[in-house]
This record gives sequence, C-alpha cells and structure tokens, in this order.
Amino acid sequence: MTDSPSPLADPHIVFDPAAGRRDIVVLGSTGSIGTQAIDLVLRNPDRFRATALSAAGGRVELLAEQAYRLRVRTVAVAREEAVPALREALRERYGTGEPLPEILAGPEAATDLAASDCHTVLNGITGSIGLAPTLAALGAGRTLALANKESLIVGGPLVKALAKPGQIIPVDSEHAALFQALAAGTRADVRKLVVTASGGPFRGRTRAELADVTPRDALAHPTWAMGPVITVNSATLVNKGLEVIEAHLLYDISFDCIEVVVHPQSYVHSMVEFTDGSTLAQATPPDMRGPIAIGIGWPERVLDAAPAFDWTTASSWEFFPLDTEAFPSVGLARQVGELGGTAPAVFNAANEECVDAFLAGRLPFNGIMDTVTAIVGEHGTPARGTSLTVPDVLEAETWARARARELAARAGQTVGLPTGQKAKATTAKATAEARA
Repeated sequence: MTDSPSPLADPHIVFDPAAGRRDIVVLGSTGSIGTQAIDLVLRNPDRFRATALSAAGGRVELLAEQAYRLRVRTVAVAREEAVPALREALRERYGTGEPLPEILAGPEAATDLAASDCHTVLNGITGSIGLAPTLAALGAGRTLALANKESLIVGGPLVKALAKPGQIIPVDSEHAALFQALAAGTRADVRKLVVTASGGPFRGRTRAELADVTPRDALAHPTWAMGPVITVNSATLVNKGLEVIEAHLLYDISFDCIEVVVHPQSYVHSMVEFTDGSTLAQATPPDMRGPIAIGIGWPERVLDAAPAFDWTTASSWEFFPLDTEAFPSVGLARQVGELGGTAPAVFNAANEECVDAFLAGRLPFNGIMDTVTAIVGEHGTPARGTSLTVPDVLEAETWARARARELAARAGQTVGLPTGQKAKATTAKATAEARA
C-alpha cells in the first residue's frame, strides 16, 4: 500500500463512535439495499432509528409503508409527479388524526436528506446520481455507509478531498469483506487484495457463446437478487471492474495488487493476502444484510444480522481464474482507473446506457462492452489530478451517454436483432424494473 496517511476506508479508525441508538438516513429505501437495511433497523430498535427515507418514486406504496413502520420525520422522492400518490398512500396508513412526515421532492431531495441531522447516511442509490448525496453526507460530517459504488467511480478525487479518516464504511459485500479482513493487520502487512466474483449466469461460456444471450438470460443471476442494471453488470462482470476501481480508491492500494478470482458459490466475499503468505477470507452465506450491518453498526457487530453457515452440512467451495477474453470489462476498468480524471465517469455512464439498450433489445450482449470500449477510446486520456469538479463529471457523463446511444442505435441496426428477441427483452426489462 502507499505511504499516504490513511485510506478512505480504514477498519482501525472510528469516525464518530456514538453511544446508544444511532439515527440513520436511508437513501434508496425501496431498493434491494434499502429494504434489507430497514429490516435490520426494525429488528434492532435498541441500536438504530431511521429518521428519513428517500426513493426514486416508482414504489410509493412501499415507501409509505416503510415511513409508517419506522415513523420517520421526512420522506423524499426524486420524481415530483409522485408526490400526490405518495401523500395519498401515507394518509391511508397514518389515518386522518395523525400528522404525516415531511415530504421533499425533486432531484436534489436525496442530497438534502444526506446532509440532515443524523449519525449515519446509508447511500443505497443505484447509479452516478448517488454522487451528490455522497458529497453532501461527507460535507455535513456524517458517517457514510456507502453502497453506491458509482460515487467513488465517477467522483473519486472529489470524495477523497472531502472524506475524513474513517468516515466511509463500505457496504458492497466484497468491500465489506476486505474491510473486515484488513482489521487483522496493519497497512504495511498487506500484499494483495483478492476480490471474488460469482461469475454471473454466463460463467464458463466463451465470447462466441455469449453472442445470442437474451436479457432474460442475463437477469437470471445464480446467487443474488438485485436490480436490473446491477444484475446485467454481474453478467458482463462490469460490476467486478467497478469494484476493482473502488478497492483501489477505498484502500489506497495499486491496481497491480488487486486480483479478481471467480468463486461461483459466493461464500467467500473477498480475501486479503498478507506479506507473510497468509490469506484471510471473509465468508458468509450470500446475504446483503451482513455487509449492511457492518456499514451502519461498525465497530460493533449486529447480533444475527444474517444467517451463518451450517457446518454440519457438507459443501464445496471452488475458485477459478477470470476469463479475460470472454469478459474484458475488468481489464478495461483497470485501464480507466489508471487514467483517472473523467475516464471512470465515461466508462460508467456509457455502460449504463448500453445496459439499457441491451435490456430494451437494441444492442446484443457482447455489444455492451464493445461499445463501452470504443467510447473510452474516443475519450482518450483525461487531465489527471485532484482538480476534477462536479461539472467536469457531469459534462463527461453527458457526452458518454449521448455517444453510447448513438453507437448502440447504429449497432442495433447493423446487427438486426430478431423481433422475438426484442419482444423477450421488453418483457424481461419490465419484469426487472417491477422488482427494483
């Protein structure tokens, strides 16, 4: 590891060691991370109290139910048009004689909540729109339980400039695993970080065999139940590339000391190799409530946050090298991570647009990474350093999204995707969005 004073995430440092119950703001409360976080809060009322919730606004019934059960002060939605339906859903649950929580609406609502009075902000928003709330939470001096990896990917220098030692606790299963394993030694003891990947639904397939896979195939993840974008990212292994960049930024370790290994069972969430040759692995059955509990409860653990292994039952754990030809996303992520500046933002934004095109049946599966690679190449080498600004990021993202839509449309016309595949794609996308 480098000689800088402290990495962004350091298990040896507690930023705000609050005594008693912690007030939590949950951003992205109706998504996968948010709903599991709320389960933990409700099961541990002596440890946690949710004070505010934010969501996109597509599931107002669930948001109203969460607000009522948690008795939060404030509820926020990104879509202003969702406010009437949300207010009606809240009134149905609270009844006529009880005041409703405050309602915030608009694209800045989650950012406002992130700076509100609380101990911990759990950022469970998906996508680069989570950057502004991340910066707001850090600027307000809150402990940040970070599940929104895009905050670091697109705005790494911005986050590093604001974050205090120990202020960020990672919630990704892989980074929560590294966080826990790193607690066993000093920074000087660390030789390598080993990030595990399930391999997704297409593990073992060649690039040629991936040419005709459908959105329905890509959304059938063998281990995790997640939103559509994250699930497709797991199929392309883009999520693993993003996690490599994230590990570099969180733990201040060079890219050549971060390795990816395929582990289909998803029992070992990541490992740390130390200089004496020993390796520490963090292992639990696949369940995100464990990493979430680390994020909102550290340095104390949450009793029975997630299931433990049944060691009376036999099981086999396998590890395989990454197939970089079939899945070039990790190598490309290393490249943009090394470039820095706006390159990671371009990579992430182009990928999000290409995933959307794939889910809509406008782009073949292999076309996702082919298109992202072309856009990263067009972007070239950005200016480096800590002079990166939010407008720089937004401008790069806007260009990358527009270019991705243009190239995806051209690729779809060239390939001529079958009508049947487009119909299946539309159905699969609608089903995935309903679950998210």
